[in-house]
Amino acid sequence: MCASETPAGTAPADTRHVVVIGAGIAGLAAAHRLLERGARVTVLEASDRVGGKLLPGEIAGVRVDLGAESMLARRPEAVGLARAAGLADRLQPPSTATASLWTRGALRPMPKGHVMGVPGTAAALAGVLSPEGLARIGRDAELPRTEVGEDVAVGEYVAARLGREVVDRLVEPLLGGVYAGDAYRISLRSAVPQLFEAARTHTSLTEAVRALQGRTATSPPSGPVFMGIEGGIGTLPLAVAESVRARGGEIVTGAPVTELRRTAPDGWRVVAGDRALHADAVVVAVPAPAAAGLLRAEAPGAAAELDAVEYASMALVTLAYRRSDAAALPEGSGFLVPPVDGRTIKASTFASRKWGWIADEDPGLVVLRTSVGRYGETEILGRDDEGLVAVSRHDLEEATGLTAAPVATRVTRWQDGLPQYPVGHHARVVRVRAHVARLPGLAVCGAAYDGVGVPASIASAYAAVDQIDGDRRGVEELTANPVQSLHGGAGE
Repeated sequence: MCASETPAGTAPADTRHVVVIGAGIAGLAAAHRLLERGARVTVLEASDRVGGKLLPGEIAGVRVDLGAESMLARRPEAVGLARAAGLADRLQPPSTATASLWTRGALRPMPKGHVMGVPGTAAALAGVLSPEGLARIGRDAELPRTEVGEDVAVGEYVAARLGREVVDRLVEPLLGGVYAGDAYRISLRSAVPQLFEAARTHTSLTEAVRALQGRTATSPPSGPVFMGIEGGIGTLPLAVAESVRARGGEIVTGAPVTELRRTAPDGWRVVAGDRALHADAVVVAVPAPAAAGLLRAEAPGAAAELDAVEYASMALVTLAYRRSDAAALPEGSGFLVPPVDGRTIKASTFASRKWGWIADEDPGLVVLRTSVGRYGETEILGRDDEGLVAVSRHDLEEATGLTAAPVATRVTRWQDGLPQYPVGHHARVVRVRAHVARLPGLAVCGAAYDGVGVPASIASAYAAVDQIDGDRRGVEELTANPVQSLHGGAGE
């Protein structure tokens, strides 16, 4: 019997064996934390690489991200893990955070003074909304209180208070950039938790937003809102994986887990291919459908809940242009596109403008990204790569006047890449964790629970490690207060 097959219960407490299923950023963060606490760790990953939705790549010889490209820096988890993995000197804020909205036929400055698109005053959205839309916001103060109950859809609630134009022109593109979802389905409690809490205690929505803004003004956060990494956010999981291996952890790729069962008295049996591992504890850090399959035998209630979690697919189109051909590109980091305008792309990032390290790698090139695909859209994502490049170029020309042909293009498809947080998601997460809590030595984590951003995934991983150590405070705090995922300007 090899070392990884030592039966559960025979190892001293400080050398217990923990199996982490999934080597996305949540699974790697869990492994890193477990090793810090003295555990012996095996990470099993079904695919042939680590990193999940964080993927480094290149175009025309320049390093770029082919997945998420930034992380919220106002939460400590992601930046802290990057520093612990040796990336402190490569952390970089965006060179510019000035984004636009492409709406009503023009690029318009992204409004300020709002919370995920919800304004504190009508004046905050001047230039984006029509005069009728601005006037409708003013009626919010005259309306009777709207009860949000246990949960409500963001779009439904905001439209009832401020009118549909606020949702369609600003809330929808901001939320769509985070979830690739539909604002009229997305949960206020899970997606914008601070606004949900404020809405429960204020009569008007604009009053609630102003109260949130007032609290921020009295204690303004320091430092940038977002952070990137030289070479791309996709280098973060690679660095964490290297740190895990350096600390003695084992990471096995190409190892899909086919069985997860409890063993007497309180251990776990994990089967991956022809390998059977015995563990004192297991952290399940895979997307909801895969987690449901793994938990079906021992936690059928949790599996049934996870089966109901829906996902949206999307594609990222990366284009490289000669700088001389892109001289007329507007200033700023890029733009968002409201679905109501009927365009194909939902956002574009001017990556060479946003990230100084991309511009420095080849000053003669300009790299842009567009994103395509929202929840329920299937026709556009069914097009081949050439088709997605063509519609991206068409929309970029309409928005910016860029007519030149790119020198290189890449299309990256993220099938079922983003979990959806519809009304009732919070209650579903509570039920999943209640089922899992009945099984000692088992925890779940990842983007399907408390937030889709990088810090949220890492926070859920740390809470999962605490849970298998017998401390449920982190899980309870996250469940009660999900991590709001913000949109970093354009094209996240």
